Amino acid sequence: MTELSRRNALLLAALTAGATGLTLTGPATPARAAAPGGLAWDADWAAAAYAADPAAATASGTEGGPFGPGAAFDNNAGSRFSSNFADDAWIRIDLGSVIRITQVVLVWEAAYGLKYVVEVSRDGVAWQSVYTENAGTGGTTTVHTHPQPALGRYVRMRGLQRATPYGYSLYAFQVYGGAPAPASTTTADLALNHPGYSNYYQDAGHTPLHAFDGGVPAGLTGDATRWASDWNDHRWIAVDLGATARITAVDLHWESAYAVDYQIQVSDDNQNWRTVYQPTAAQVAARDANIGTPGSSAGLHDAITLAAPATGRYVRMLGLRRRRFYNPAPATAQFGYSLYEFQVWGTGGSAAAEYPAPPVESTGAYRTVFFDDFAGTNLDRSKWRVVVTGTTMGSVNGESQAYVDDPSTLKVADSQLLITPRYLPGGYNAPGGGNYKFTSARIDTSTAVNFTYGRVSARIKMPAGLGLWPAFWLLGSNVDDPDVSWPNCGETDIMENIGYADWTSSALHGPGYSADGNIGALQHFPAGQDVTGWHVYAVEWTPTAMRFSVDGTQTLEVPRQKTLATRGAWAFDHNQYVIINFALGGAYPAGWNKVTTPFWGLPQSTVDQVAAGAATLAVDWVRVEQRA
Repeated sequence: MTELSRRNALLLAALTAGATGLTLTGPATPARAAAPGGLAWDADWAAAAYAADPAAATASGTEGGPFGPGAAFDNNAGSRFSSNFADDAWIRIDLGSVIRITQVVLVWEAAYGLKYVVEVSRDGVAWQSVYTENAGTGGTTTVHTHPQPALGRYVRMRGLQRATPYGYSLYAFQVYGGAPAPASTTTADLALNHPGYSNYYQDAGHTPLHAFDGGVPAGLTGDATRWASDWNDHRWIAVDLGATARITAVDLHWESAYAVDYQIQVSDDNQNWRTVYQPTAAQVAARDANIGTPGSSAGLHDAITLAAPATGRYVRMLGLRRRRFYNPAPATAQFGYSLYEFQVWGTGGSAAAEYPAPPVESTGAYRTVFFDDFAGTNLDRSKWRVVVTGTTMGSVNGESQAYVDDPSTLKVADSQLLITPRYLPGGYNAPGGGNYKFTSARIDTSTAVNFTYGRVSARIKMPAGLGLWPAFWLLGSNVDDPDVSWPNCGETDIMENIGYADWTSSALHGPGYSADGNIGALQHFPAGQDVTGWHVYAVEWTPTAMRFSVDGTQTLEVPRQKTLATRGAWAFDHNQYVIINFALGGAYPAGWNKVTTPFWGLPQSTVDQVAAGAATLAVDWVRVEQRA
């Protein structure tokens, strides 16, 4: 029996025996080389560097006394660094050697940074930003560097603007990471601390980089150091070995949410893939039969020796089917794929692999690519698709209305788009089923204009009334792709109002920051103004940020880099389209007004308002501009 066959037999026997915590040791794999200085995968490199040489910690200046830079690196929660009282003050640490910096943690005292950057450098002269804070709130800030270039020996916090009259004050400044595996002539884990990629990941704390940091928790349980995909089957994770390698074995250290079926693939160019391993049908069936329970199952170690050595620069695990969990029995549910560590054993490769440089800001003058001022007497169907509940889409968010294509709710008059919801006590039967007490309208540009980056604006006035939910927003054009869906498609809420006269909101939704966890803000109108007046709502969408404004005044800026570092993947590098709709009740209004009857989020007073035809959303014009 070959070694591969022996492992497969062991796996099949273990799975069919109903084991929950599965570890396949197989033949001994080459020991992983220790990181320089003997630091473990979860060690604080900054604290170790300071302990070895206190002169490794430096600063532009200090408040004096015991508040020197070393106090941020001494592993003492009671001591702190406090800078000189200047906006451009800085603190830095010399780690002693170049590593891939994966995470930086800043623990602020009450004198925190309102605006600052975290930067890395190989030589202490040329600096690369890995995090820019534009609206700091103090506390603990955890910065994840994926997917940015972050090879460096030096790390610094450089202040831009203080939140208080005092200096920048840090209880702790921690740095995590590890040395990338160098090119090797003897068998080694070539993937260690190399750039990791995946098509989707859950949030900034579970990026693919976590699967190549050397961390394998005891018992394969817990949340530490793992890549976690979203809850779909067709997900992959890959590593760039830096140069062509001869690959002989792969170890996958799964969390309990492991792949039932998957492929190990290699590539020379990160585009064309060759499958070099896949579990047999019998193994897949046995793995699928091992149905665990969330929170009680341990992970699985797949030790794979390739039948023949493979050559390539890139290696990936392509998930085909996920494990099932009782939820509760006999019902089952599936989560994402979750890997603690993905090891690639072989020779060759290189320590030079690095993430590509991040995008830069757009330039050039704006030009109009879409405009509608609703002249004439009918909606221009070459520009707008009218959505119909039961035909175009189903019900969402617990809202009470059905969207219809009917002049009683949607019309153009007096050079305005007008949406007026209707109350139907007898109910409206939507195509495909469902009875609704309200009808309203939703239109979009999905069949006419889809675009990436630009300035999107509209002049709008709205009614006030608790639970009324008009919105002007963008949605990723790939939302209907079942391998993408929401929130991976990205959603940009330029303006939402839930019936309160004095404010509107803006928000972004994406992986790691969706629904109630979105990145958003409220904007309150100046005295004497409210939603019932005409206002211009806009977003400027660039490769580096989303900037929202009302009447030309910026109300929210969401930087790409900050989102990547603290929340999740940036879901806004592909086409979106424009949507205007008028919903009634549902999750967002109910979360604020706490109304449950007569409809969720919609009180009787607003039902009466709609019944009287006294709730109309008016849009004067809509414009999309892009840089030339």
